[in-house]
Amino acid sequence: MSVPYETTAYEPSESPQSPEGHLARLLGRALNSFELPDETIGRLDCALVHDSSLHSAHHSAGLHRETYRHTWLLADGAAVTLWELVHNTGPDGHPEHEVYVDEEELRTATARLPLPPDAPDFELPVPVQLPAVAEPRHAYASDDSADHARRLLRRAENADRPGPDLASLLLGSALAHEITQVFGRPRRAGHAGLSFSLYEHAFLLRDGREVSLWEVEHTATPDGRHMCEVYPTEDAAREAMERRAARLG
Repeated sequence: MSVPYETTAYEPSESPQSPEGHLARLLGRALNSFELPDETIGRLDCALVHDSSLHSAHHSAGLHRETYRHTWLLADGAAVTLWELVHNTGPDGHPEHEVYVDEEELRTATARLPLPPDAPDFELPVPVQLPAVAEPRHAYASDDSADHARRLLRRAENADRPGPDLASLLLGSALAHEITQVFGRPRRAGHAGLSFSLYEHAFLLRDGREVSLWEVEHTATPDGRHMCEVYPTEDAAREAMERRAARLG
């Protein structure tokens, strides 16, 4: 039985409810956190959001154990899950926490507890359904994305390029980015020597949002030189391509 008990959207890294803060609390209370692979913990450095849910529970004669599933969504769209075992079967009866990287390790640890093996799991009375965590639309790469945004906006020659608010957001919060060529030329681009290319520059922000800038590269200039224009939407970029093609087409 799986019943979610907590979910937290991404917040700034200093928040205790951020993915980093949630991981720190989990590792801080687990008795065996030192056994976790460094590679697994390292991957969680780029986590965007996290979700926690109660996986199963067992109560018997004053003893109890619960298992929780903690999942982090990474910037590349992958997910990492850690399994937490909480029980009070120790000598002093105080709750103890253990954490494992896969369900098989969790089952092995659970089987060692002095609980009746045939007792049914405790069912919570009110299941709560959580919305699925949306995965990023792009395969992002973290490669000085703020500098990429700076260079893109710097070479934009159009007067109606994105304003300082959007520029400030990208320069201060871009975590990763992806560049994709978008095909489809202007209808009026029949003039010999005219060329148009459209690119989407998608940026992943620290709060999990995705922002795209649309770059038009073309030679629809009086002297035929290459020109770069940047727009905040695909529609605006395509309209600009049509206007340029109409003037020289």
